[in-house]
Amino acid sequence: MPAYNAASAQADEIRLEDVNPCSTCGARPLGVCADLKGHELQEMACTSETVTAQPGQALFHEGDPNPFVFNVVEGAVKLYRLLPDGRRQITGFLFQGDFLGLGGRGPSSFTAEALTPMSACRFRRGDFDQLLNALPALEHRLVAMAGDELMAAQEQIVLLGRKTARERIASFLTRLSARQVQLGGAEGRVHLPMTRLDIADYLGLTIETVSRVFTQFKTSGLIQLLPNNDVALPDPEALKALGEGAA
Repeated sequence: MPAYNAASAQADEIRLEDVNPCSTCGARPLGVCADLKGHELQEMACTSETVTAQPGQALFHEGDPNPFVFNVVEGAVKLYRLLPDGRRQITGFLFQGDFLGLGGRGPSSFTAEALTPMSACRFRRGDFDQLLNALPALEHRLVAMAGDELMAAQEQIVLLGRKTARERIASFLTRLSARQVQLGGAEGRVHLPMTRLDIADYLGLTIETVSRVFTQFKTSGLIQLLPNNDVALPDPEALKALGEGAA
């Protein structure tokens, strides 16, 4: 049997990454696969399939069986539930690198709908469970992401329960800006792939209130409304302070 050669093994890992599209995926730095290398990435790639959706198209609907989990590769997704009287509550927005499917294994408790043209890696739950058992780095990364998701949910509880309309929208813009900076976007600028109604249904407000507060922010110089649903934030610290109730 030939002796183990560390340099050769490292070269094999590099060659695996060269031929694996996961190694150049833009979602990888923030995704569940961020800490995987070489054969681990290859194994994950072989277990997944790529799915795409156009704006308004659902990955799955509330109440449907959903045997899959997803890692968003490109685009944006909104998650929402419908009340019996037809009212809608948006529970979150997902972007490149976000993971979808950490919840229960029964029927889906929400609908996941594309806001923009999007693509995702889709895994069958059973296959993904096997990956978690085989790849400790994947399991550790998923636990960390679950912790981040829990913190975000706690922040959302405070936002909906205690903050004013102005504070809610300031917090929303601040958090969205921070997320887009993580994705490589420019500081002090936010792209809004969602509508004003989407924002209202996420923040527990009416669309009239959202539009009025945006106008107030524009008039006071906190934001500048730009073409293509972009918003400039001339003073991000002032906006953050307002969102935290300190202004």
